[in-house]
Amino acid sequence: MPITLPETLPAFDVLRNEGVMVMSPDRAAQQDIRPLHIGLLNLMPKKIQTENQFARLIGATPLQINLSLIRMSEHQTKNTAAEHMETFYRPFAEVEASGEKFDGLIITGAPIEHLPFEEVTYWGELQRVMNWTQSHVFSTLGVCWGGMALAYHFHGIPKHALKAKAFGCASHRNLVPASPYLRGFSDELVIPVSRWTETRQADIDAAGLTTLLTSEETGPCLFADPCHRALYIINHLEYDSDTLKQEYDRDVASGTAINVPMNYYPANDPSRPPMNRWRSHAHLLYGNWINEIYQGTPFDRAHIGL
Repeated sequence: MPITLPETLPAFDVLRNEGVMVMSPDRAAQQDIRPLHIGLLNLMPKKIQTENQFARLIGATPLQINLSLIRMSEHQTKNTAAEHMETFYRPFAEVEASGEKFDGLIITGAPIEHLPFEEVTYWGELQRVMNWTQSHVFSTLGVCWGGMALAYHFHGIPKHALKAKAFGCASHRNLVPASPYLRGFSDELVIPVSRWTETRQADIDAAGLTTLLTSEETGPCLFADPCHRALYIINHLEYDSDTLKQEYDRDVASGTAINVPMNYYPANDPSRPPMNRWRSHAHLLYGNWINEIYQGTPFDRAHIGL
């Protein structure tokens, strides 16, 4: 089954050309089924790239998905055209006022790791979002900084600054093979990492959360918070093959001190094109998340949070 996207959204043609099933809202309205309603709170500066990455993954399941793009109400992005934001995004304040409920919500990362959470300009509104998920969202998925923000808000789990950026492709271990979120996962897998902060295992344990994936190189990656119907992943299974390359090339061009991303380029040679070794597990994780939503969410979305 397809993901429903506006025909004018750039992701529509990108995904259709890749073979992903996409459907216009007009055609979707003719389907006599209950689609899942998934929101994407996009905090990344490159909005279109991020839309493509997440739409590609949640659009690969056998279910029909309606994707809603959400932004912070007052924060103005500098990296995406205002016309695009006006056409395709709704401010959270509008979503909140509507009383609309969602089967799932993804909160992305944001390049603001160096700031304490309370110093982020939209932290107050993001706290409202996180509290709102408890009554209006069946399952929430926090990614990178978004996951750290949720863990901090609900459990006081701090983020800790790293001496050097965790950057590259790290090997991870599957700690809970029986978890429904890890159905089909290998015992070991590679996941892209790109962050200046970490979440420590001792803090996760103290909060009573369950770590599902971890790395000896970069620490815990995926942990579950069933009390808040949430899942936190602080690394980047959603990344495209060349996303780490784009980040590395950007830093080199700007003169920023940066190491070659580990285990990413063949023979550690940035002149050679990187190979994607995480795509299958990315589809597994997001497909499993969507399946868990489908199995548990009320048929009548109005009953979510009751």
